[in-house]
Amino acid sequence: MMRFAKIVCTLGPSSSDCDTITKLIEAGMDVARLNFSHGTHESHALLIQNIRDCSKKVNRPVAILQDLQGPKLRVGKLPPKGITLVA
Repeated sequence: MMRFAKIVCTLGPSSSDCDTITKLIEAGMDVARLNFSHGTHESHALLIQNIRDCSKKVNRPVAILQDLQGPKLRVGKLPPKGITLVA
């Protein structure tokens, strides 16, 4: 039976190990959502690697959705004189 919708699962600390991720994929997870409002760069990098490894293990593609917190300006430090934006 063909599905016309995707199953999106939010992963976090309690669902970041390979056994749990593999079970989610086998149960039908199409997209793994990571909430970037919480966690560190290192924890997210490890989780992304776990998702990719588990996806390969069960031979099923899983998209990774990186969710940011609301509308915020996300840039690094700007030079003292500012920058010029050109469209």
